Amino acid sequence: MTIENTMRINGGIPLNGTIKTQGAKNAALPVMAVCLLLRGQTLTLDNVPDLYDINTMIELLKALGVEIEINRDEKTSQVIFHVPEELKWEVSETLARKMRASSLVLGPLLANCGKVSLPLPGGCSIGSRPIDLHLKGLKQMGAEIEIQNGIVYAKIRGKLRGRRIYLDFPSVGATENLMMAASLASGETIIENIAREPEIDNLATTLRCIGVPVELEGTGGVRIQGIDKAHSGRDRVIPDRIEACTYMLAGVMTNGHIKIEDVVPSHIDAILAKLEESGAKFSVKKHVVEIFPSKRKLHPVSIKTMPYPGFPTDSQPQMAAALSIAKGVSTIEESVFQARFLYAQELNRMGADIQISRDIAIIRGVDKLQGAVVKATDLRAGAALIMAGLAAEGETIVEDMVHVWRGYEAIDKKLRALGAQVELI
Repeated sequence: MTIENTMRINGGIPLNGTIKTQGAKNAALPVMAVCLLLRGQTLTLDNVPDLYDINTMIELLKALGVEIEINRDEKTSQVIFHVPEELKWEVSETLARKMRASSLVLGPLLANCGKVSLPLPGGCSIGSRPIDLHLKGLKQMGAEIEIQNGIVYAKIRGKLRGRRIYLDFPSVGATENLMMAASLASGETIIENIAREPEIDNLATTLRCIGVPVELEGTGGVRIQGIDKAHSGRDRVIPDRIEACTYMLAGVMTNGHIKIEDVVPSHIDAILAKLEESGAKFSVKKHVVEIFPSKRKLHPVSIKTMPYPGFPTDSQPQMAAALSIAKGVSTIEESVFQARFLYAQELNRMGADIQISRDIAIIRGVDKLQGAVVKATDLRAGAALIMAGLAAEGETIVEDMVHVWRGYEAIDKKLRALGAQVELI
């Protein structure tokens, strides 16, 4: 995909029209890694978005020996993974450092190949996101692990062994890695205090489609019976709840009238609750969320980010952008990533009034935002700045768009379809 690094926005135009939600980046990446559990088999995934991170994962999997077929047009976004009998087990340092999700190949590669070397991954600069929980769980299953010069070296004698594992924190990545590792382990693995995000459900269905018995427990646990060999399968990536919420909030900020299709409302309950509390006008019908214009400004609200089903940290910057033009003082407490507020000074360049005190943002609503030159410090910060530019008076230039392409497919085209005046330069 072509990467344009700057977006020009002529703001102040209400969005109007209908768009469809893309496949979820955070669901697609782990289910793509599931292919590494196969030998001489095929995994077919539908609704895979065309994103920078997705293409990085495709390159990483190709480097490990997987042959990949991509079928994309206006109606189809399918990726087929043809896995050889023997996979390579050394992960490219260049590719691993491009994104955090490269850590997701650790569990399945180790389970299938018996050894793996993985350079510690990169990603957005939003704070420390160590993989210690991943490594701790794998050690409990019998893996021998060393870290030298920024590279994780892991090996097993025979097979991983099923165990009861308790996660000290409901980490999404650790949950996903250990679920995949347990799929080829001997015996039963029970993981407790797992992440409960919808992406975990999507991973479970993908594992089932290749023959792995997976039972999710409503109390925050998962039970997996390891198998000797996985078979070919096909699954669909769920809709992207974070992308859907970004466009919803863009509609609210511009006082527009938009419909977002292919949404799973139960996945975004926390955001819908805060929108209702703020006085935003919207309706939810089956898989469609409709945003309506309103003559009133948003009411201030207080938010604390939490693991799912709490308010998602990935929607926090976008919500801050919307609250920057609310009537009154709002607060957002960030409890997941300690460096998530880097966007605040960029919004303040546009006339917002946001003060940061440790892990709390105090947002005093202003009458309007003004166009400015701003930089996307990370993926979701970039989305928030684009939203602010859409609502602001005058011209906004968003630089470092490379972050945004990691999570938003054709955001410029979707915005133009809603009547926005945006262009890539």
